[in-house]
Amino acid sequence: MSDMETENTNISRAEEFKTRANEAFKGHKYSQAIDLYTKAIDLNSENSVYWANRAFAHTKLEEYGSAIQDASKAIEIDPKYTKGYYRRGAAYLALGKFKDALRDFQQVNKICPNDPDTTKKLKECEKAVMKLKFEEAIAAPESGRRSVADSIDYQTTDVGPQYSGAKIEGDTVTLDFVKQMMEDFKNQKSLHNKYAYQIVQQTRDLLQALPSLVDIHIPDGKHFTVCGDVHGQFYDLLNIFKLNGLPSEDNPYLFNGDFVDRGSFSVEVILTLFAFKCMCPSAIYLSRGNHESKSMNKIYGFEGEVRSKLTESFVELFAKVFCCLPLAHVINQKVFVVHGGLFSIDGVKLSDLKAIDRFCEPPEEGLMCELLWSDPQSHPGRGPSKRGVGLSFGGDVTKRFLQDNDLDLLVRSHEVKEEGYEIEHDGKLITVFSAPNYCDQMGNKGAFIRFEAPDLKPNIVTFSAVPHPDVKPMAYANNFLRMFS
Repeated sequence: MSDMETENTNISRAEEFKTRANEAFKGHKYSQAIDLYTKAIDLNSENSVYWANRAFAHTKLEEYGSAIQDASKAIEIDPKYTKGYYRRGAAYLALGKFKDALRDFQQVNKICPNDPDTTKKLKECEKAVMKLKFEEAIAAPESGRRSVADSIDYQTTDVGPQYSGAKIEGDTVTLDFVKQMMEDFKNQKSLHNKYAYQIVQQTRDLLQALPSLVDIHIPDGKHFTVCGDVHGQFYDLLNIFKLNGLPSEDNPYLFNGDFVDRGSFSVEVILTLFAFKCMCPSAIYLSRGNHESKSMNKIYGFEGEVRSKLTESFVELFAKVFCCLPLAHVINQKVFVVHGGLFSIDGVKLSDLKAIDRFCEPPEEGLMCELLWSDPQSHPGRGPSKRGVGLSFGGDVTKRFLQDNDLDLLVRSHEVKEEGYEIEHDGKLITVFSAPNYCDQMGNKGAFIRFEAPDLKPNIVTFSAVPHPDVKPMAYANNFLRMFS
């Protein structure tokens, strides 16, 4: 076969892979779509459409770093290909990099000045950047102002006679109150601000007293449950409690970060988890995720939802409390549980994690950032993060960290998995994700892990999504981001 015939065959086969990839994408099978677009690229790497399409699939899996790389390649091949700039701009936007996104949408508008959709999105992006600049300009230094968390006195807040929902008598959050509150939430009723303030402030006091890495002890014969991301899916949280029992001293849980954002019942989720923490601190442990941060909450819905369901002052109050959340937990000195993953350097000890000053917004690099953002990879060593933040780490990195700290297992969350969980790195790493049918479109199961002492063998339970009221995910998200969803 001549070189020309081979090239024509490759181009034809690449188009077949692209067609199959497009079908997989339409069916929300984004990982499969990425594999098929990759095969098309391997046969014809000079087609900018394949790169831009793969960028879009990466975006759907929240792999924004990979999406930016692919979209940049599409632009390099064809500098006038608007979808390349469009995809890259959307990925920058998802990472909160509004200024970079603005540059790409300006370029799209330059190439297609008469396209109304592009013009509309460009205007929204310009508004978002202007708002950001304004907020930066008026922000008072932290040291120079009194925190809202210190200025609210819930005890003087009046509860009018028209309020008929759950009530806290005195200072004690009881199981009866939490059950009534969950029932009210289930029926889409609100909790009075007085009790919401009380729960959030009491939780802040409890979390503030904890170290950055918390040791958990499970007595022999007792069990402990670890849940992954819940992401505002309140009705699925209720289903977890239905399947596995309510949190109590004899039935303790660890929720491993990303309680809020994306799902549109984040306020209900966070108040429920916090109320259980107030009711019995040893019944529930809470770990910080990458979405327990101002930058993510501003984009992905929690901030907007808090404003809609509570008040403006709660936005700052939740941000303060999220900065008090511990970063990692160790169960019986054997199981290390963290939201994201491991580190860009070897030799990190548990004592290094305990020494982290966590009372701040997550930085863009360093141990705290990596704990919240990193992901495992199938091959050894370390690599760039597919998300654009943190890094990817191989099984050799996992094994060294566990050996260095005399640990048996790493449990983390942070990534949607088709079965709700995935076991990797020769059984030394388990990802657990507890938001089934994530964002009402991924079709995945949810999962949680039950450990029984003393052997701590992980017993993984999977479950499917349950119906919820007709409020779409991202209903409260940044208006600009919703335009790209």
